[in-house]
Amino acid sequence: MSGLFKFEQDFAASLRCIPMVVRYKLDHCGVKLKLVDWLRLDPSDRQILVDTPANHALAQQQYRHLIARLIAPAPIQDLAIAPNPAWQNLQALPEPLTQKLLELGLELGLAQWQQLSDLQRFVLIKLCRAQHENHNFVPALLEFGLLEY
Repeated sequence: MSGLFKFEQDFAASLRCIPMVVRYKLDHCGVKLKLVDWLRLDPSDRQILVDTPANHALAQQQYRHLIARLIAPAPIQDLAIAPNPAWQNLQALPEPLTQKLLELGLELGLAQWQQLSDLQRFVLIKLCRAQHENHNFVPALLEFGLLEY
């Protein structure tokens, strides 16, 4: 889970944007990291945040401490951790995703949704939000095998 997606390759070398895998970890750890704070980090520290796991409670706590250390003296900003995040719901497609697919004239079946990893579902939800740049939404669908070229 530590790698970048193909649709993120336009900024992969510099990590000038916060990659989805880091956003996923931040959501799990309850940390809001602003782009300005991300850009203040050394590129090697950005890569550490990409590579460091945060896949269970202890690792998430350690990840929070790592971020706090890296952005110091700036304080860490808390983010509410969703008790039942939409990407973990395997019983139905989230409404924002359904709406985005409808706008594009695309369909996604429940079985396809269920076969995605938590990270992939997280990515699709983040990329379909109205306030997010959506130019990577279709490339993500392609990369996840949900559309054909």
